[in-house]
Amino acid sequence: MVRIRLKKVGAKKKPFYRIIVADQRASQKGSFIEQIGTYDPKPEKPLVNIDENKFIEWIKKGAQPSDSVKQITGSMGLMDKINAS
Repeated sequence: MVRIRLKKVGAKKKPFYRIIVADQRASQKGSFIEQIGTYDPKPEKPLVNIDENKFIEWIKKGAQPSDSVKQITGSMGLMDKINAS
């Protein structure tokens, strides 16, 4: 199954994540299909950059977002856009 999840690329105590599309069986630091955004939780207001079109396209293809990605995109209102269409 294909999942949309976070891939940690930051240093110790300085987390930074890429939002990627990957096979569920691949390791966290392993290969991925496509990078669709980034997530920086450190600032007071976390920074999220995501390509909304690619995210919606992968959801329509059957990719399942992880719980953390659901929470991040839900706060942005992307999950509402998907449920509405």
